[in-house]
Amino acid sequence: MIQKDSTYVVMGLLDSDSIAYAAGKSIQQAGGKVIFTVQNERMKRIFFDRSDKLSPEEKSALNIEFCEVTSEREVRELFGRLGPIAGVVHSIAYANPKTCLGEEIYTDAIEDIKLAYHISCVSLATIAHYAQPNMKDGGSIVALSFESQKAFPYYNWMGVNKAALEALVRGLARRYGRDLVRINAVSAGPLSTKAAKSIPHFAHLARIWKKVSPIPWDVVNDKIEVAHAVLFLLGIYSKKITGQVLYVDGGASVMGGDLLPYERIPGLDEVAHEHGINLEP
Repeated sequence: MIQKDSTYVVMGLLDSDSIAYAAGKSIQQAGGKVIFTVQNERMKRIFFDRSDKLSPEEKSALNIEFCEVTSEREVRELFGRLGPIAGVVHSIAYANPKTCLGEEIYTDAIEDIKLAYHISCVSLATIAHYAQPNMKDGGSIVALSFESQKAFPYYNWMGVNKAALEALVRGLARRYGRDLVRINAVSAGPLSTKAAKSIPHFAHLARIWKKVSPIPWDVVNDKIEVAHAVLFLLGIYSKKITGQVLYVDGGASVMGGDLLPYERIPGLDEVAHEHGINLEP
């Protein structure tokens, strides 16, 4: 469990469907205090403020700070004005879908590749550097990843960035072990979020999971299962775990080939269809 009444920073809030929101609410339900970060006021206004899934009272109750993670100054100032914290959740990734995702992996949009790498990977190192002084008694940083050992169609440069993120997790774990700060990642199965909708043919990833995941994977509701894994890695029961990638994907990452008909459990298609995700071949 997490430390009751301790403060955790959850970075990458977009709206109430985001993994960051699910993680933050799980921390609060377990007794922790949460500070969410949003990229900037404009992003909050467009995505979070306009969401009709939370009441005005629920929105105003959240402690939200602004932080553009590609700005070292903003990251430094964010943690400079915060008091002691017990952990950080890095739920941040971006790649221009027009140039970095799609049918072709090659692109001459080098600046887009650099920006995606900075946001999706390098920002974790920046955050760890400035967050560590706020964790004088040790703490935990958890990043969100996606299966990086396989090449998926359309995912392209984001797949490269996730592989780099997981390598960085290992490097940071080595560096911050002496400060008793643990660095881990949770590799989640595909989840239907606002960010995921920018991935071309996201439904194709959902169909892959339907074919290979031995435990049925719910692309809509399993954000909470991912949040529970984040909670574990933030908490006192994972004190000797660092530099690891914990897969929360229904087991898809370790299966060899598609499940055979007798191995499949039907039942989640209807939920996916309600959210506009077609799982049919």
